[in-house]
Amino acid sequence: MHWRFSLTAVSCMVLLSVAIATPGALAQAGPDVFVTPIPHAPFSGVIHVERSFVRPDGSIVKLKTIRDISRDSRGRIYNEARALVPVSSNQTPQVVRIHLYDPQTRISTMLNPQERTYWISAVNRPPATVPPALLYASPTGNTLPQNEFTKEEDLGIHEMEGVPVHGVREIQTIPAEKSGTGKEIVITDEYWYSDDLRINLGITHSDPRLGSEKMTVTQVTRTEPNPALFEIPGNYKPPRAGRGTD
Repeated sequence: MHWRFSLTAVSCMVLLSVAIATPGALAQAGPDVFVTPIPHAPFSGVIHVERSFVRPDGSIVKLKTIRDISRDSRGRIYNEARALVPVSSNQTPQVVRIHLYDPQTRISTMLNPQERTYWISAVNRPPATVPPALLYASPTGNTLPQNEFTKEEDLGIHEMEGVPVHGVREIQTIPAEKSGTGKEIVITDEYWYSDDLRINLGITHSDPRLGSEKMTVTQVTRTEPNPALFEIPGNYKPPRAGRGTD
């Protein structure tokens, strides 16, 4: 069976892809841009997220959010998770989680801005140097065996945020007799990978049964971020005993 690196797969891999209920806003639940913790390549950017999902009655709900990401010269990463809000909303999405990671110590830290708490854990495996299972968008990647229902398109080299990116589109066709809908279903995934930054600057996923997701990294600056971003704020405390961290 051909394995597809979809946004849904990404959401299972990345710690920040969690469903969190917040007052006055729809919760974030979905994919995340994997920020590789590599040294000597500092940058900051803003992820713009557009998401739609199909309700059981066939109506479509459209949501959006923005999030800040950063990486310093030591490879430390800062990665926000914000609530999704309706596309018609003018409010700034609330920050619900902040993930910090130091590849030198392999310490992963989660911050809860609402409760001003934090918890840390040690990551046993070495830090990744490319997004998980990146086999298509990297010019040096390997191609997985194809099956009769999947095809890939090389979209070539373009420029996003002043850096070259390599685009790949994967199209998976589910025959009508196997789709559960009685109709042929076409699922599309697209990746725009920056080899300079070692991250995807653009990811889209479309499944007519469930909806669509689009993530675009914008406002990229390749300077050293504020060091304070990668530290636990002084007024944050560990969770009280007996309380869960999620």
